[in-house]
Amino acid sequence: MAPNTAAAGSTDKYTTGLKRTSLFRIYNHYRLIISLMLVALLFIDPISFDTQFRLPYFYQLGAAGYLALNGFIALSLLAGFQPNKRHITLSLLLDILIMHGLLFASTGITNGVANLVIVIVAAGNILNPNRIGTFYAALATICSLSISAWAVLTLDGPGDDIVRAGSLGILYFATAIILQSISRRMIHSEALARSRARSIAELENINQQIIQRMRTGILVLDRQGEIRVANAAAEELLFGIPGAMKTPEPSPRTLPAPLKLRLEAWQQAPDKRTEPFQPTPTSPLLQASFTRLDREPYKQILVFIEDLSKVTQQAQQMKLASLGRLTAGIAHEIRNPLGAISHAAQLMEESPNLDKGDQKMLDIIQRHSHRVNSIIENILTLSRRKPANPDLVNVAAWLEEFRADFLQTQENISPPTHILLKSDPGIPAARFDKSQIEQVLVNLCDNGLRYSQQETGERTIELHAGITADNERAWIAIKDFGPGIAEGSREMLFEPFYTTDKGGTGLGLYLARELCEANQAHLSLVDDNLPGSCFRITFAPPGRII
Repeated sequence: MAPNTAAAGSTDKYTTGLKRTSLFRIYNHYRLIISLMLVALLFIDPISFDTQFRLPYFYQLGAAGYLALNGFIALSLLAGFQPNKRHITLSLLLDILIMHGLLFASTGITNGVANLVIVIVAAGNILNPNRIGTFYAALATICSLSISAWAVLTLDGPGDDIVRAGSLGILYFATAIILQSISRRMIHSEALARSRARSIAELENINQQIIQRMRTGILVLDRQGEIRVANAAAEELLFGIPGAMKTPEPSPRTLPAPLKLRLEAWQQAPDKRTEPFQPTPTSPLLQASFTRLDREPYKQILVFIEDLSKVTQQAQQMKLASLGRLTAGIAHEIRNPLGAISHAAQLMEESPNLDKGDQKMLDIIQRHSHRVNSIIENILTLSRRKPANPDLVNVAAWLEEFRADFLQTQENISPPTHILLKSDPGIPAARFDKSQIEQVLVNLCDNGLRYSQQETGERTIELHAGITADNERAWIAIKDFGPGIAEGSREMLFEPFYTTDKGGTGLGLYLARELCEANQAHLSLVDDNLPGSCFRITFAPPGRII
């Protein structure tokens, strides 16, 4: 906290200096007006000056010099000169001396100019509310008593002048003490107000940072659904804009259509919980909660946006933990008998006395034994999955290497495998575990090739690496040319044990999405309005900690 305290103290000194300069400017305007009046009085009745003043020539010279001095200071201030504390002190001392010089050259302490000294002492204690302010009063008192004593001793002046000078001295000190007390209280109050204002600003800044760094999206809407305020999480969840890209004054945004529909539904039935939604096909599943900021008639609406994928992931982790304990038990209970059944079927196949019906039954036993074993292997894979070990990866180059390696595994398969590769320019790097994402791509590519062959007779798919609209995140799309996925199957597509293939286990896509979530990537089915199916893996920004 020491640097902040030092900075605050430096700011306070700078602010005090600016205020002192501003007050000195006001005081100099007063001095300039007073000096103009003193010079103007010389031309009103010059005969009385010659007959009544002790040293009229010196008085006239002093008044003109005082006007010239104040005019010079005014021009300097107008030109941008910033007087410091020493300049102000010297100027006030000169005022006291010049005023007493005018008193000495005029009629003495009885002259009305003596009252102007009170203003100078008062100004000095406002501008410098410390010991130097008391010194102004002391200097003014000494000068007044000296002028009165000189007049009594040399000019046979009345003794009342000394009493009057003493009274003025008491008035000078009283003015200094009172104004110093008032000025100190004002400075203390101002410092306290600045301290409280700084504390409030710091609290506001802390609150702003907390809100901006919350992973829950927060929106403030008007009744028409226009966004008034949005934190970084809301920008990222709804529009795909990371917090680092958020400008201090973002352009006005309208709500995504799915969220606007839920806002309208909430306005009609505030007690009902709205359905989860996806702003875009590649976005995670979100849940919106609405509340009113004001009482009726409310003008603003507060919206909380939560990423359900995190909650789902936690639930899946709990499910997998339970599944892991279960699979440890079923491994011995199922795999051993299953192995015995499969081995017995293989031995029976070697018998020369099998007819076609028995051979068919043995084929059924072998096929279903392999299927059950595959299901157990997939379940064990889920329960034994290792944590992601992410690396910063050049997506375009890595995808080209994956294509070459995958094609090598397809050399002995007929018909030949064709993989079209397309990479957009400027794709950013992504951070993920290569082995886990490679497992996802192998699964998706195998599915795509199989369905493309069923529909077109050719084993052809397309791999496409691109960049999201915010230019921050990379994605990989796997496009096949098969029959596509029926509308009714899309919602259940990533659920475990759900499959449209009679020979499938229903765990491939579920496992693929789980591996993507472990790497903070998102696997989704994209509707590109073209024949076939398109799956897209959207990676997190490379700067995000995994």
